[in-house]
Amino acid sequence: MNEIRLKNFRCFHENQVARLAPLTLLVGENSTGKTSFMAMVRALWDIAYRDRVPDFKEDPYDLGSFDEIAHHRGAKGGRVSMFEAGFTATRVRKKRKGDKPRKNRLYYFDVTFEKDGTVPVPVRRRFAHEKVLIEESWKVKDLEWQLRIGTGRGSWQTESGSVQYSPLDLTHYMIRPLFYSVDMGEDELIPLQGSREIEDKDIEEISDLLYRSLARPRQQPRPYASAPVRSKPRRTYDPTRLSPDPEGDYVPMYLANVYLRHKEVWKSLKDRLESFGQASGLFNEISVKPLGVGDSGPFQLRVRKFGGGRKGPWRNLVDVGYGVSQVLPVITELLRSDTPPLVLLQQPEVHLHPSAQAALGSLFCEVAAQGHQLIIETHSDYLLDRIRMDVRDGNVQLEPDDVSILFFERGAQDVRIHSLRLDKEGNILDAPPHYRRFFMEETRRSLGL
Repeated sequence: MNEIRLKNFRCFHENQVARLAPLTLLVGENSTGKTSFMAMVRALWDIAYRDRVPDFKEDPYDLGSFDEIAHHRGAKGGRVSMFEAGFTATRVRKKRKGDKPRKNRLYYFDVTFEKDGTVPVPVRRRFAHEKVLIEESWKVKDLEWQLRIGTGRGSWQTESGSVQYSPLDLTHYMIRPLFYSVDMGEDELIPLQGSREIEDKDIEEISDLLYRSLARPRQQPRPYASAPVRSKPRRTYDPTRLSPDPEGDYVPMYLANVYLRHKEVWKSLKDRLESFGQASGLFNEISVKPLGVGDSGPFQLRVRKFGGGRKGPWRNLVDVGYGVSQVLPVITELLRSDTPPLVLLQQPEVHLHPSAQAALGSLFCEVAAQGHQLIIETHSDYLLDRIRMDVRDGNVQLEPDDVSILFFERGAQDVRIHSLRLDKEGNILDAPPHYRRFFMEETRRSLGL
C-alpha cells in the first residue's frame, strides 16, 4: 500500500489522503485517530485480499458499532449514513531478459460501508487500474447484488438480482459470483452507454486485474497488529498455542518451540535478538531453559547483561526491567523468518529508556529495508530522530522517500492528516505550523525565553 483514503470515518470527516511508505510513522496528540487509522488499514486488507467483512471490534482495535465508527458532526450536523475508505497499491513488474521496459502498475481499491443492524458492512467494492474496472454493489436489506466491469473499449453490468447468501459471507456473496460473471458471456453482461458487446480482449484485461493483482496478496499472511501494552512476563511458562496475538502471549512458546525443534533457526533468531539487545542496552544474551523432559514441559526465558568485560548472571525475564518483556514480542515478530509483509505497531517504545527507543528506530529501518512495510504509532522523539539520522547518514538502505511521517492534527470537530517527508539532510518537510509546537514552547520555557 502506498496511499490510504478516508472519508466520514471516525474523526475524519473531509476526504483525507495519507501517503504510506516502507516505513510510516503516525504522530500526534492522543485521541486524534491514529489507532482508528491502523484499524482501517487492516480492514481494507481483509476486504480487498481476504474477502472478509472487517471486524471493527477485533483485537487490538475495538472501534465499536456503526454509530461509534461513522463520523458525527455534532447536534446540528448529525451522523453520516455511510463512510468510505480506500488505498492505492503498486504492483512491481519484474523485468525479464529481452522484455521491453515496463512501468509499475498502480492499483486502486475503494469500499463504501453502510449500517446493517449495528454493524458496518461493505455495500460497494471497486478495483481498478488504468482503464480497467471491477465494481460490485449490493443492497443489504434486499440482498441484491450487481456487477459492473469496464475497459478502455466499454463498460458492462449484470442485471441486479437477489442472492441466497448473507451479505456477511463475502467468499460466496462477492468473489465467486464475480468469477462466474466474467465468463458469463454476452447474454449476461449488458453494455452501458453505447458500449459494444464484450469481447475476449476485454475479458482478458478484467481477468488480469482479478486474478493477478488480487490473488497475489492472498498467498501472504495477514498483517500483524500489536497491542499498545504487551503481556506480563511469567516466571515459568507452560506450553500453549503458537498462533500470534496482539499482546504477544504466544512469543515465549514460539521461542521455546524454535529452540527445541529448529536449532538452526534458533541460532539465527537468537543472534538477531541479541544484536538488538546489545544495541539497546537491554540485554546481551537470551536463552530458553527447559524445566522438564521433551518439548511438552514447562520452561523459563532468561537474559543476562555484560558489564566491565564480565558476563553477569542469568536472570529470569520476570526479574529484569519491564521494558524487556514489553519489547520482546515486538522485536520477535519483526526478526522471525516469516514476518508478514505488513506490520502494524502501537507505541512499541512503551517502558523503554530513550536509548532503547532510539535502537528501535534503527531496527525499524533495517526491517523496512528488507522489503517489509511498517506502520508505527509512536510518541517517541528519540525513535523518530534516530530514523531521520540513520536515513541521512546512509546507515540503512532507505531513501528519504522510503519514510513517511503522518501528523494527525485535531480541528474543531474533526482531524486532518498531514503527510510529511524527509529530505536528504534528515529535515522534516511540509510540516504545518502546529507540528511540534508543544516541544518548542517547552524549550523556550526551559531557556527562560
